[in-house]
This record gives sequence, C-alpha cells and structure tokens, in this order.
Amino acid sequence: MYVLMDIMVSPGGVGLSVSPYVARCQKIFDEAGLTYTMHGFGTNVEGEWDEVMAAVKRCHDELHDAGAVRITSHIKLSTRNDRDQTMADKVSSVQEKLS
Repeated sequence: MYVLMDIMVSPGGVGLSVSPYVARCQKIFDEAGLTYTMHGFGTNVEGEWDEVMAAVKRCHDELHDAGAVRITSHIKLSTRNDRDQTMADKVSSVQEKLS
C-alpha cells in the first residue's frame, strides 16, 4: 500500500538544537530511496507502507543510539485505494485551482 506521511521527530534529552537528529532522519529517508520533502515543522515522506515504516523505526533506533533519551514522533498518514496520488499531485491540484 502506498502511503503519504507527514512526520515531526522530536528527540528529547539532547539539548536545544535538534537539527543534527533531523538531518540524520533525512539521510535515512534518502538511503531508503523514499521521496521526501523537509519543511519548517517536519518532513513529508511517501512510498510503500512497509518501507516508510521501516525508515521511521530506523530513525528512532539511530537517534536513540546517538544519545536521544526519549523520542516522540508526530505522524499523519494518508492512503487511497481509488487511485494513485503523490504529494506533488496534491500540491498541483491546489495550485491549479489558484490559477
């Protein structure tokens, strides 16, 4: 099943700056071959369900190994069974209506 996900990973116990931890998750999404786009409050990720969830697990595993005592991930998921849809499709649909 294809899934669109919005995720914000919040590592705890690492001080004020979490950017090194966010960067590590970006690398994990890249290494997994997923389509992803970072934004100001998280990352949009898309791909096959099992691959996306495996990448989320890997983020948690590696951030714990890097010193994060506690990790909270805020996740929104979207799936469809009537047609294929990507993140770019969703944005294009709105942009067309704005034209």
